[in-house]
Amino acid sequence: MEEEDECPELVPIKEENVGPTAQIPVTIITGYLGAGKTTLLNYILTEQHNKRIAVILNEFGEGSALEKSLAVSQAGELYEEWLELRNGCLCCSVKDNGLKAIENLMEKKGKFDYILLETTGLADPGAVASMFWVDAELGSDVYLDGIVTVIDAKYGMQHIIEEKPEGLVNEAARQIALADLTIINKTDLVNDTELGQLRDAVRSINGLVKILETQKSRVDLSQVLDLHSFDTKDGVRLAEKMQLVRSNHAHLDKTMLTVTFEVPGSVSEELLNIFIQNLLWEKSIKNEAGLPMTVIRLKGIISFQQKQKKVMLQGVHELYELDDTPELWADQEPRINRVIFIGRNLDGEILKKEFISAVSNNQSLE
Repeated sequence: MEEEDECPELVPIKEENVGPTAQIPVTIITGYLGAGKTTLLNYILTEQHNKRIAVILNEFGEGSALEKSLAVSQAGELYEEWLELRNGCLCCSVKDNGLKAIENLMEKKGKFDYILLETTGLADPGAVASMFWVDAELGSDVYLDGIVTVIDAKYGMQHIIEEKPEGLVNEAARQIALADLTIINKTDLVNDTELGQLRDAVRSINGLVKILETQKSRVDLSQVLDLHSFDTKDGVRLAEKMQLVRSNHAHLDKTMLTVTFEVPGSVSEELLNIFIQNLLWEKSIKNEAGLPMTVIRLKGIISFQQKQKKVMLQGVHELYELDDTPELWADQEPRINRVIFIGRNLDGEILKKEFISAVSNNQSLE
């Protein structure tokens, strides 16, 4: 039996006092079939980290129905309910019916202080992430902490370079593109050269992602939980990381990559919104080959006119947010917009040109 098919055992975890108004972080664990997601989940659940964790498992059953297990462990008592979702793909089913499942789970609030969601190996984690990230009904109760992608060191490269029929996305590459953290697992099954090649391939797809390497999914939990990848607490770290990232032009997939640019000056919020919507929604910005650029993940630090606070830009698929960070632009600090795009058919030079053209109104940019 595949390790992915094994349901993790829940263990009693030391009880903590959680305020009734505390927001619950959600970490999405994704990865290709057999990479070690369930092993990682079991490890997290059995480590003594003083967290009480609710687990959501999304796995395809015998038929086309999708089952969702919600379980909470507290002082040895197991709360569990099985919810059968409508037939169909994960993103449709979870988007349609997942909210009620989470609402049911939130009725048990106070019995847990962290949610782990494990997706199926072929799922699009972006569709699942969107539900937690921007849904107004859930916003006051939970927040998306980060997306963790587990990669099989032995077969990861094979999955990344696998050619798909035209129009279909390589699932393994997409999972890496969306990740805030990648865990290269089973490193004992490859040599240093193979591991280096896989590491380079991951970095070529997602220039911002943090990479951990391990065996049997054993990792330092402080590097997996509480990532704060989708909130303004990540603003300072993001600004520092973005200065180190450079666009990748040579890559294995030939379509999935990271591009980044910097544009000095302050921009119009209204015009920036139009640019982002044309890029993400209308898909009207195309590369030299005439192919529409598809952005899977978007991050940036933006300087708006008449605003002293630095603004963080976040995007997943067609959803995006602009949020003020606690950090101010210093008086003598040069105002620089730094933006990173991760996706398919991207062209950094064209994106930069379109950005400058779209957001400048004769005063906005230097």
